[in-house]
Amino acid sequence: MKPLLHAVPQPAVELPYYVPAGNECVLFELAWRKRLPLLLKGPTGCGKTRFVAYMASRLGLPLHTVSCHDDLTAADLTGRYLLKGGDTVWADGPLTRAVREGGICYLDEVVEARKDVTVVLHPLTDDRRILPLDRTGEELQAPDSFMLVVSYNPGYQTLLKSLKPSTRQRFVAIEFDFLPIDQEIAVVASESGLSAERVRPLLLLARRLRALKGQDLEEGVSTRLLVYCASLIAAGVSAEEAVTSTMIEPLTDDLDVKQALLEVARATLA
Repeated sequence: MKPLLHAVPQPAVELPYYVPAGNECVLFELAWRKRLPLLLKGPTGCGKTRFVAYMASRLGLPLHTVSCHDDLTAADLTGRYLLKGGDTVWADGPLTRAVREGGICYLDEVVEARKDVTVVLHPLTDDRRILPLDRTGEELQAPDSFMLVVSYNPGYQTLLKSLKPSTRQRFVAIEFDFLPIDQEIAVVASESGLSAERVRPLLLLARRLRALKGQDLEEGVSTRLLVYCASLIAAGVSAEEAVTSTMIEPLTDDLDVKQALLEVARATLA
C-alpha cells in the first residue's frame, strides 16, 4: 500500500513565503490527494490566500483564483456565450477551466457571491465531482488533479451572507487565525525588509487594536496591513505616519475612534 504522504517534487520556481501555523499543509495535501474539497475560514488578512498560493506552488498545480463579490454569478464561474467576429462562441469561466485542465480553483470570500454560485459547486463537492454546463449540454468530470478550495471570514457573516450548514458540511474545513507573535514578526520582517526589532512594537500595537474588534472596530489589523506599515517605515516614512495610514485609517472613519486609536498607538510606540 502506498503511503498517504510522500515527498512532493519541488518546482523550480521559488515558493511564496509562508510560515505554517500547525498541520494545515499536511491536511491540504491529504485533501488534494483524496480529492476532497477544502474550506478555509478565518479573519481578513491572516494568510488564507497566501497559504493557497503556497500549496499550489508546492504541489506544482495551476491556480485559478476568483475574488467573490455581490455581483458574481454562476455564469461568471462556468462561462457564457460571447460574440466574436460575428460568431457566437462559448468562453469557459475560471471554474470550468480548472475542471477541464486540472489544478486548484480558489474562491476567496465565497459568501460574498450570489446564492446561485453555491448550487453550481454542490456537484463538485461530493463523490460525483462533476460540473454540469446546461448551456452547452456538457457534463464535465473533474480530473484527479482538480481541487476546489473556498474561504470566508466568519466574522462578517450575517443572516443574509453565510454558508448554509448543508454547504459547509460538504467541505473539509481548516480554521485560520493570526500567527503567534514571534512567527508573525518573522513574516512581517521578511515581507517588508524591516528588522524584527523594529517590527515587534508594531505587532504589540496590532494585538492591542485586534482586542478592540467587536467594540469600536468591526475588524482588527491584518497581517497584510502590518506588512504595508513596516514597508513604509523601511522606506523612510515616520512610524506615526505609517501607522496612521495603514493601521488606523483603513479600520475606521469615525473621528473619535481614530483619535482614540492614535493615542493607543503613541502610548505603545513611545
